[in-house]
Amino acid sequence: MTTPWNQRYAQRMERMGSSAIRELLKLTQRPNLISFAGGLPAPELFPVQQFDAATQKVLAEHGAAALQYSTTEGYLPLREFIVEQLHKQGVHATADNVLITSGSQQALDIVGKILLNPGDKVLTEQPTYLGALQAWRSYQADFVSVPADDDGLCVDDLPEALRVAPKFMYVLPNFQNPGGFTLSGERRKKLVETADQYGCPIIEDDPYQALRFEGDDLPSLLTMDAQRLNGAYGRYEQGNVIYLSTFSKTLAPGLRLAWMVAPADVIRRCVMAKQGIDLHTSSINQMVAYEVIQNGFLEEHVNLIRRVYRERRDVMLDAMTRFFPSDVTWTRPKGGLFLWARLPKGMDAADILAKAIENNVAFVPGTAFFPQGGGLNTMRLNFSNAQPEQIEIGIRRIGEVLHQHITSKEQLATSD
Repeated sequence: MTTPWNQRYAQRMERMGSSAIRELLKLTQRPNLISFAGGLPAPELFPVQQFDAATQKVLAEHGAAALQYSTTEGYLPLREFIVEQLHKQGVHATADNVLITSGSQQALDIVGKILLNPGDKVLTEQPTYLGALQAWRSYQADFVSVPADDDGLCVDDLPEALRVAPKFMYVLPNFQNPGGFTLSGERRKKLVETADQYGCPIIEDDPYQALRFEGDDLPSLLTMDAQRLNGAYGRYEQGNVIYLSTFSKTLAPGLRLAWMVAPADVIRRCVMAKQGIDLHTSSINQMVAYEVIQNGFLEEHVNLIRRVYRERRDVMLDAMTRFFPSDVTWTRPKGGLFLWARLPKGMDAADILAKAIENNVAFVPGTAFFPQGGGLNTMRLNFSNAQPEQIEIGIRRIGEVLHQHITSKEQLATSD
């Protein structure tokens, strides 16, 4: 419908669109539908009792401050807690290097606000996180992509991509969304060195780092960059990495609590940008979260999440082995929330989704995660939110749709 408003929107709206995942979630709220579509943590693991007790304590002891406006940078004790975690990782940061944001999505938006001009190029993995594409398209960025495989970003392809002088590169090194890939230690080292050689900053998005089920932890790109600059225990002041992480996957996404780590001057610019967005992140949310994570609770709670998610991942992998056609392949993530499946060439995951929804099961077709198009034969599956018995049933249903689709294509080819 044509209205006077159609002539009033900013040009940036031409590149903006709804999240394919959020739109799909609207369709998957009906009863009895098993959804592997959203990146939803398991709600039964949310520490409701701890939040209840912490909220009462904060309101009783600091009620006026919790309900008042606060500083844009964030609640100082919470920032200092993050600094302590960084010290354990070998990054000598201070609270001046940390900004609390209203979720990682706001952090991505702030990055775009302070760094991107219309037409600037952003280098991403392919596939990559849809939320980042949404955030930066609104700043009229263009994208150049480097493929990823089961060991993460293919760093040997970086020099060719870097010839177009992207403003920055965006990488999810641990249990990547959507692919579940983890960037290998060797590739991390080469990535940091190559970025420095070409003068290209790195945006490291690391929401799943704590959710490792197997294998050894790998140093963050932030850690490697700090140590490259300043030795084994590097002060992070002139670094080449902006690091993002969140409490959404370890406490609860409804908190909308995340953080950025960057050189102090970058943080100051981010603070100015955030002031124009929301002034500051919710005071009471920050104070309650800080109260909850005291006395080792966060580590204990993360261990519980790891156990539950590992079981669900294993159930999904086992079911896929039993129910999916032999020419479908998939990743085996060592942590996080997702795995990534590749259908035979020529198949369109959107066609499979349409039939799957008729059978009361949903997933996300992979093409939404490809900034320059492609990926029609890929799909993202979330294993964290559904119960094991639901995972078994849902994967069986998708497997039946896949077998039917392949059989019908073979029959059509034979009749031709």
